[in-house]
Amino acid sequence: MRNVIIIGSGPAGYTAAIYAARANLNPLLLASSVEAGGELMNTTEVENYPGFPEGIQGPELMSKFQEQAERFGTEIILDDVTEVSLGGEVKTIKTGYSGDFEASSVIVATGSAYRKLGLADEERLSGRGISWCATCDGFFFKEKTIAVVGGGDSAMEEATFLTRFASKVYVIHRKDTLRASKIMQDRAFANDKIEFVWNSEVVGISGENAVNGVTLRNTVDGTESHLELGGLFIAIGNDPRTHLFHGQLELTSDGTIAVDGRSSRTNLPGVFAAGDVIDPNYRQAITAAASGTVAALDAEHYLASLEQEAHHNPEIASAVAASV
Repeated sequence: MRNVIIIGSGPAGYTAAIYAARANLNPLLLASSVEAGGELMNTTEVENYPGFPEGIQGPELMSKFQEQAERFGTEIILDDVTEVSLGGEVKTIKTGYSGDFEASSVIVATGSAYRKLGLADEERLSGRGISWCATCDGFFFKEKTIAVVGGGDSAMEEATFLTRFASKVYVIHRKDTLRASKIMQDRAFANDKIEFVWNSEVVGISGENAVNGVTLRNTVDGTESHLELGGLFIAIGNDPRTHLFHGQLELTSDGTIAVDGRSSRTNLPGVFAAGDVIDPNYRQAITAAASGTVAALDAEHYLASLEQEAHHNPEIASAVAASV
């Protein structure tokens, strides 16, 4: 039986692994078989992560995270978790190909996934003019004409932020009214660089090596038109990856895993959560990494309390000894 199993391999998961490994907890990290490294694997230049003044490619940054975790003894398996049982003192994790694993504690760092438009060229042009994060990529669109798809607070925030760099920002929304709060609407309406394209949805994205425009369909009369662009930001929401934990871990109204205050403690003893799967607001690599630190420290303290309790209970002592 393991001391700690970490599910997820983004900044939160790898940072938790680094801290857990340095605490001699011998963590096992279960990374996805196809999405190891998280969303940063789909990002090109990362310029806002501390310690890299010249910037760094997203995949290279995640490779360094992995190398550091492995340096201190983290075991990493590229496999998908298919089922979890977290309620008892012994947590059971089932995987697709590597069998079942047991642990005294589990750190959930499964992240979140940006909602996508579902268009054929969306994946092909990801990182080549298509982005889901203005604070990550806005700097690369200086003096360009770009568009934001969406009508909620996130879309208004993205559009307003992008006016710092772009010469013009279109907001494309499928209706003629916004879902965003009044204060966010007013801020966007007052910005001279923002122009709204109402009753429209993106049905096509053009560009050979980079985005150069989109095809719009009017949601009222069905007519189509072309809008030339130098970039497209998609802000239609994101979904925390919590499907494995439904019915076991409490969720918030935002759909994220609920934790106790600023800790990583979930409603189940010995189960901790970190990164975007608990964060509906910031969703940055640096905040996810910090959250992973908290989870590892919480897990370490939990395991220490089990060990202390084991001194007073022979049955617990046997279980703890088996996990080392």
